[in-house]
Amino acid sequence: MKLNEANEMRSLPAFQKFLQERGNIRPQEFQAALLEAGIPSINFYQEMEMNSRYVNAHTDENYSGDVIQLHSHSFYEILYTRSGTIQYLLGDERYTLKEGDIVFIPPGLSHRPLISEPMEAPYCRYVLWLSAEYAEQIRGISPCDGIVPAEGKILRTFGTSMGEVLREHFRQASDENARKAPGWQSALYADALLTLVDLNRAFHDTRARTPAAEKQELLDEALAYIKSNLADKITLKGTARRFLVSESTISQLFRKRLGVSFYHCVTQHRLIAAKNLILDGEPPGNIYNIVGFADYSSFYRAFKQEYGMSPRRFREWVNGAGEK
Repeated sequence: MKLNEANEMRSLPAFQKFLQERGNIRPQEFQAALLEAGIPSINFYQEMEMNSRYVNAHTDENYSGDVIQLHSHSFYEILYTRSGTIQYLLGDERYTLKEGDIVFIPPGLSHRPLISEPMEAPYCRYVLWLSAEYAEQIRGISPCDGIVPAEGKILRTFGTSMGEVLREHFRQASDENARKAPGWQSALYADALLTLVDLNRAFHDTRARTPAAEKQELLDEALAYIKSNLADKITLKGTARRFLVSESTISQLFRKRLGVSFYHCVTQHRLIAAKNLILDGEPPGNIYNIVGFADYSSFYRAFKQEYGMSPRRFREWVNGAGEK
């Protein structure tokens, strides 16, 4: 699903009515409510497509109960937190995000917010998407600057002058993308470049800092265990035994904090690893056993159910050969 299609869906009266009345619900109930409202049951964040070849910019917001599953992208994503205090999973680390925090997410890195309690203020952010092609062009302009980081990063900018500069860059990019005045794509290209330049400067500014990851908890340890053993058989019983807790403790932890079952989370990690292998050029037919699926059929079904497309269709899409 392309960004403009998702935004059109969000603007439907039935969808807006549901958002206002939804309360704190589980992902399965959210999906069922979408179907009841006549809205296709799709995870908006699982496999979004960019509208343009180089840069997309928009705003987004979520409350407790919204469905944002663990996911990754084939493009770069930069988030500027406008409001809300939440926990955020970025790869293997868990952070607390606050107003002014910026999250840099390279292609293939798993991420998701953890919104488990009703919040007084929504989690609002500016969102900037950069294609891999755009990133390569920028690296070609300044190959030694490290202007496009290769790793996931979080920067705390609230109360700093650079934070105000960066917030304005994100706002301008979002406005350009929304208004689409003559020359907007060139302006967006330039805004994204300025954002990267000042973001790179902010990483070297002692007034802005990278917040420390949260202290490891059972959830973090269980997620790290899953990610490190994808090719092996991973069971609820075995995981509980490893961490000396009951199966119900693990099961309830995943339901409460992630909104999915333990086994669904395992599948999500396996599918993200599969996507990264496809992005690296590995044929889909060679991947299923590497990431822990018993056979290609089960891998195909899981991939299609999670992302709404087959592994081959995903490969065609990222290579630019699929339908847009």
